Amino acid sequence: MEKTALPTKDTLDQKWYVVDAADQRLGRLATEIANILRGKNKPTFTPHMDTGDFVVVVNAEKVVVTGKKASQKLYRRHSGRPGGMKTETFNQLQNRIPERIIEQAVKGMLPKNSLGRKLFTKLKVYSGPDHKHQAQQPEVLTINTQPTGGQ
Repeated sequence: MEKTALPTKDTLDQKWYVVDAADQRLGRLATEIANILRGKNKPTFTPHMDTGDFVVVVNAEKVVVTGKKASQKLYRRHSGRPGGMKTETFNQLQNRIPERIIEQAVKGMLPKNSLGRKLFTKLKVYSGPDHKHQAQQPEVLTINTQPTGGQ
């Protein structure tokens, strides 16, 4: 009887990628990043295992949204106390903590279990063009979220 071979730590080659978020659409960028973290771009993808790669996102403060989302999209957080919900718009959060916008978008696209929490630790987001992961020799990954051509 033949069985499907599961990937092991030895057969997995986990790479590091650098993604430039400048002038990229938030949702489309987050989808691509979530697929890489999950490992869906590899032939060894297994739904219940961590087969994905590490992703470093730079220039998080330059990510864009379309339409009126910049002033109407709300981010909520709760302190756990009665009446402790705080809300802020995309623009307010981008001025305060621009990394959190990409983190929340990608986190919402990962599984809602212990595997998703483990995968989320492989995402590193920085607001400027610099990051501290040069020792891992990350490859530059170009993701184009801009529409191409006419209507």
